Amino acid sequence: MTNAALRQAMVGAKLTERDLAAVCGVDVKTVTRWMTDEARLPHPRHRWAAAEALGVEETVLWPDAIRRNVKTGADREVLAVYPYRSACPKSVWRDLIGAARTEITFAGYTNYFLWLELPNLVGALRRKGQRGCRVRFLIGDPDSEVTRHREEVENVPLTVSTRIRITLGELAKLADVPGIEARFGDDHIAMSVFTFDDQMLVTPHLADLVGHDSPMLHVQRLQDDGLYDRFAHHVTHLWSKARPIADPAG
Repeated sequence: MTNAALRQAMVGAKLTERDLAAVCGVDVKTVTRWMTDEARLPHPRHRWAAAEALGVEETVLWPDAIRRNVKTGADREVLAVYPYRSACPKSVWRDLIGAARTEITFAGYTNYFLWLELPNLVGALRRKGQRGCRVRFLIGDPDSEVTRHREEVENVPLTVSTRIRITLGELAKLADVPGIEARFGDDHIAMSVFTFDDQMLVTPHLADLVGHDSPMLHVQRLQDDGLYDRFAHHVTHLWSKARPIADPAG
């Protein structure tokens, strides 16, 4: 069913699909999908921007937002769920990195996709480190047995070790920045955790799928010993066991 409330609000505000897309920072096709599929619930940030631009309450445009967001217990820490990591908008990554003030941790086995999808990441992390934000990279050892086995499982042209070495090459550009650290560890091969102060993105890797085809959770810390704290403990434990990379380019 079409979203009649959204369509009516756009007419009342005299905004076209292209106008609303520009305000929300999304593609025009995304706005079209919002209008043609009443069940489609945009990211909260996009809902808020659209409601402000149209001069109506968010719940008028997307009534399901209330039902889906009223949570109790541990699941209230889950802000969003993506069936594929690649389905998470790049703007989410950019916003989380930009908002972090104290600590950023990239505990992905290769972290290769970061440099591919966030082309200005080196500059952004350099500024973060210079402003006192601690930035950590926990990556797999490109020469380990775990890495070699994963390469056999994935069986893709761009191997795990190659992706790790690309990350090492990017980290070498940040070697002079205080507060940016990197360590080798193999125990996180089955799950990636990326933390940004009190929020995190978590990807459990499925079977022989590469990271972008695995699901992802967006989690925010709201309670003691909740989902955020459990995943944060996981990262802290892995980091304590990992070994420093003296020369990222080596």
